[in-house]
Amino acid sequence: MGKYYLYIVLTRTNTIISRLIRFFKNDEYTHAAISLDAELERMYSFGRKYTFYPFIGRFKKESLSEGTYKYHDNLPGVVIEIEVSRQQYKRAKALIYSFASSKRTYKYNYKGLLYCLLNKSACSEYRFLCSEFVYYILKESGIADFNISRSLVRPQNFLDTKAFRGAVIYKGNLKEIKRINISDIGLACK
Repeated sequence: MGKYYLYIVLTRTNTIISRLIRFFKNDEYTHAAISLDAELERMYSFGRKYTFYPFIGRFKKESLSEGTYKYHDNLPGVVIEIEVSRQQYKRAKALIYSFASSKRTYKYNYKGLLYCLLNKSACSEYRFLCSEFVYYILKESGIADFNISRSLVRPQNFLDTKAFRGAVIYKGNLKEIKRINISDIGLACK
């Protein structure tokens, strides 16, 4: 019986929204995504639909070499590896693929972003913040429950790895990660 892992990727870009979140919350990381594989070839999150236009957001597949990430030489970030059961992995994968197959249904939770900056909850069935989405996948898969409204979860919350058997396996410039095989890092940290 093999081991199963999910990967949470936290980043901080130099976008207006990222700087706004950092200003109000003083958070080191302002974006969260989840990946099903150690190579981080495909990450899933909520963010801007168009690279240079921040006011239309949606569910999206992300890559460290595409979109907003493409235009950053230095991309501060963290990769957290979470060991999960086979059932939890299958449930998380099914949930992510369900979002992907219905991606036109889901939008970015701009109201939730403003409310979160004021420490107020604003959940919507079809609107998510990036960290809200990652938390939703973890919670609905039976992996983690932070016992707070999902719209109040910020990327920083995922750094408390004790809450879900996770381990930080990489911290630094995520643009360098392709030069270091992330799956080798994960094996070295176990």
